[in-house]
Amino acid sequence: MIKEAIQYIVGLGNVSTFKENGQVYSSQQLHLLKEATARALEVRSLSGLVEYLKSGFDVQDTMMVHVSSPTEVLAFSSLNSNENRNEYIQATAMLPSFTFDRYYDSENFNIKLQSAFVKNEDRDIMLKVVGNIKEESVQTVGDDGVSQSVVAKTGVASVGNVLVPNPVVLAPYRTFVEVQQPESDFIFRMQKGPQCALFEADGGAWKLNAMNNIKTYLQEALATEIEAGKIIIIA
Repeated sequence: MIKEAIQYIVGLGNVSTFKENGQVYSSQQLHLLKEATARALEVRSLSGLVEYLKSGFDVQDTMMVHVSSPTEVLAFSSLNSNENRNEYIQATAMLPSFTFDRYYDSENFNIKLQSAFVKNEDRDIMLKVVGNIKEESVQTVGDDGVSQSVVAKTGVASVGNVLVPNPVVLAPYRTFVEVQQPESDFIFRMQKGPQCALFEADGGAWKLNAMNNIKTYLQEALATEIEAGKIIIIA
């Protein structure tokens, strides 16, 4: 029994191959020993990504930089012998919190407008409306399906009907702060409470604009490396 057991164990290390019906078979199950790949370093800004790529810290070969979304950029190598890639660095944007298609009370909505949106004309108009609406007058909201009107302060001691702007063109912080935030159309709605909400109305076109802005930023920041053939950028 002991002899047979030893022979069996020794036999486990002997692998033979043979052909049958034009295919190659093995006497033992084989496992591929894959080439090791790098795990991406994580940063939170495009400037950090650029500094790493310029340093040549880990690699001198050609890298591809993929702008995969308005909030994510990844640098990686070409395929290795196992058809895998080394992922060197990944940049993920840090963004303020704002939920579209959700109603906020007027105070929180006012704060969100100031902290999560770039200052522009429509944002300032909305701040005036939201900041001056009279809570006791929410029952007098008028709505024709497109535009709305509410009773709000129109002077130091006077109130009157104010037209709610709609649609509005705004630039929320939705991509890396190093690039221009793309403007897009939103539907601005109010309801009893008073409560306010924004609904996206551009079909997601802003995402393509944001990704193009990131690509342009990287092309300018890495112009020398691109010209030398060390970096390729796609979006």
